[in-house]
Amino acid sequence: MIGILCEKPSAQRNFAKALGANSSFKGTYNGESFVIAAARGHLYEFEDPKTQVDPTLASKYGVWSLTNLPWDERDIRWKYKKNSDAAPTLKAIEATLKGCDELVIACDVDPSGEGFLLGAEIMLGLRLRPKKFSRMYFADEAPASIQKAFRDRKVVPDLLRDREYLMAYYRARWDWLSMQWTRIATICAGMRFGDGQLRQGRLKSAMVQIVGDGLKALAEYKPVPFYSNKFKDENGVVYTSKKEPTFDAKDKVPRTYAPSPVTKDETKLMKTPPPRLIDLATLSARLAAKGLKSKQVLATYQKMYESQVVSYPRTEDKVITPEQFNELLPKVDAIAALVGVDAKLLTHRTPRATHVKNGGAHGANRPGPNVPKRLDDLTQYGPGAKEIYVLLAHNYLAMLAEDYEYESQKGHVTKYPDFVGSAQVPKKMGWKQVFDEDAEPPEDENATGIGTTATPFVAEGVNKKPPTPTMKWLMAQLEKHDVGTGATRTSTYADVTGDPKCPLLADTRGKISMTQFGEMSYRLLPGTHIGDLKLTESLEADMRAVADGKKSPDVCLHEVQQLVLDDIDVMKKNAVEMRASMGIPTAPTDEPERYDGTWKGKPVSFVRTYFGHRFTDDECRDLCAGKEVQVLDAKGSNGTFACRGSLGEKIAKSGRTYVTFVLSGYLNNDGTERRQTSSGDYVTGKWKGKQVRFKRVFSGHMFTDAEVADLLAGKEISFEAVSARTGSTYTAQGKLANQTYNGVSYVGFALNKR
Repeated sequence: MIGILCEKPSAQRNFAKALGANSSFKGTYNGESFVIAAARGHLYEFEDPKTQVDPTLASKYGVWSLTNLPWDERDIRWKYKKNSDAAPTLKAIEATLKGCDELVIACDVDPSGEGFLLGAEIMLGLRLRPKKFSRMYFADEAPASIQKAFRDRKVVPDLLRDREYLMAYYRARWDWLSMQWTRIATICAGMRFGDGQLRQGRLKSAMVQIVGDGLKALAEYKPVPFYSNKFKDENGVVYTSKKEPTFDAKDKVPRTYAPSPVTKDETKLMKTPPPRLIDLATLSARLAAKGLKSKQVLATYQKMYESQVVSYPRTEDKVITPEQFNELLPKVDAIAALVGVDAKLLTHRTPRATHVKNGGAHGANRPGPNVPKRLDDLTQYGPGAKEIYVLLAHNYLAMLAEDYEYESQKGHVTKYPDFVGSAQVPKKMGWKQVFDEDAEPPEDENATGIGTTATPFVAEGVNKKPPTPTMKWLMAQLEKHDVGTGATRTSTYADVTGDPKCPLLADTRGKISMTQFGEMSYRLLPGTHIGDLKLTESLEADMRAVADGKKSPDVCLHEVQQLVLDDIDVMKKNAVEMRASMGIPTAPTDEPERYDGTWKGKPVSFVRTYFGHRFTDDECRDLCAGKEVQVLDAKGSNGTFACRGSLGEKIAKSGRTYVTFVLSGYLNNDGTERRQTSSGDYVTGKWKGKQVRFKRVFSGHMFTDAEVADLLAGKEISFEAVSARTGSTYTAQGKLANQTYNGVSYVGFALNKR
């Protein structure tokens, strides 16, 4: 029995239909019995950092601190865990595939090998041991493609040595290690636990860098007008000279020219082929102007693909194969009728070398083999379904229209030959009647062409204004720098604009602006590796080298440590400028020194300073052993004081439980017990005409008699306090106030400024 593993249930249904399976997803094709199982995307993921290492290192990898970075990849066990909702799916896969003689990975075919890795993770995680493994390679989920892939499946001698696996597994580990940059940026930005995360990554950082540079150029732009002599003929064609000087004022331009005949130098018939097929990022960018969010486009497109209304979304292909061209050719007239294109324009029904080539995998984005009867039928797939289909169809059908033809005319002013002009005279609109990509004619398009007489005039010009950042512009910039794929650009853009807590960018109908978090990130990135657009190019080169056995994955992963070290130093320096320019109060760029140990049988990490006292290693070991430790040199706002305490748990405002030194009592300076009054750490007195009793200690500070008197008099006091969470000192300012805790009213010191 052959067991086939698909990436998702929709693929399982398509495979069943193509291979003739029954309702139990079993059947026989080409004389071979098979059964089909389905995953639901990635069912395994790497465990969290603190559980990837030896328990003695758990606090180092769990606590967000620059002193704990960079991580040593040799400490990481690279353990997988099941996703939170994966258990039922894994159980069903195991029941279906267990006992099969051959197991086939029929997950999506990705250039990065991710589909293979997804399937291999499941088979390794379930410890399935067939007689052999194999792989199906298919361009799409059309029946012919699936049937061919089944017949031509390739044996995989060793899952862990397969080229796809090596490439994808290396990238997965690199990306897991890249979590360190989020910690660096978040800490350097002064954000703390519960404030959110300043998320960094190869593609996220590239987007922030490009948009930030674009917005900066736009903000710094100042129009500078200039003036020069030019000619214009009776048809509106303008003639310019590269030798002609420019002036900063119109009245400074010398009027030395007279009208002159025009000499036509050249006339050529030119052709322009249809534009290339668009990718998912370009599609999403065009629809953004209509108010569709990238997240909506992704979700809707995926559902349309599952019904084979459109092609595979996450393709990197820019062309289609001859087989894919021929498959869709009989459906062209139906597609044209559906989207309002005159089929008479589609006369070029043979493959174009610019659009149809052998090789590739899924082929470029295009309409699928299932053509809807009406556009309104597409609404079942979600927001933007009609717009997605119409845009894809027009773009694809343009390939079947004739070339755009125009007459290129060039000429010069007869008396002043340095002044030259040109005109583009349309002859046949061709594909532009189906899909006019730019929607605006070129500057030199002129239906009449070059005239006969040119007249001089003073022309006003201005330095070119930088473009306003839009999603379409950003996607073009990312493609120019070869960062990401059409699909990953779209999904990452949806992520950075849709993060509910800390979005980096904001999108308003395709126009991009920077959020406060994005601005913080942008100002932290200059000079960093993670902000370098060439980092992805380097990673992809290493992926291929690792897969080909030319580089060791261990050596390549080890290089991440130096990248992290470099970027810690750079971001620390950038953070100073970032706070100054954005008006953000100065904050520590790192957590205080911590001690890692074992307390009550579990690994812990606690701040090893208290009011200026640094616990020695022996004291830290005693604290971990549950012993009480004396502190005789604590430094408060009124001088040195002595106290005692032990480790204990506290709850932060965010709800997180943490371990820290907990004060249990004050001592005399010689370490002897301080004599306590009957009222303990409380004091009584008259406040606002009433007798009150309030706690004499706040955040590690005991109020002096003078401070108690001021508080009872209603005055505001300030003093040096200690943060219970970090152990760092700060200036507390406040006065007595009526307060409520768990429904009980009381009088106590209220902090009003910190």
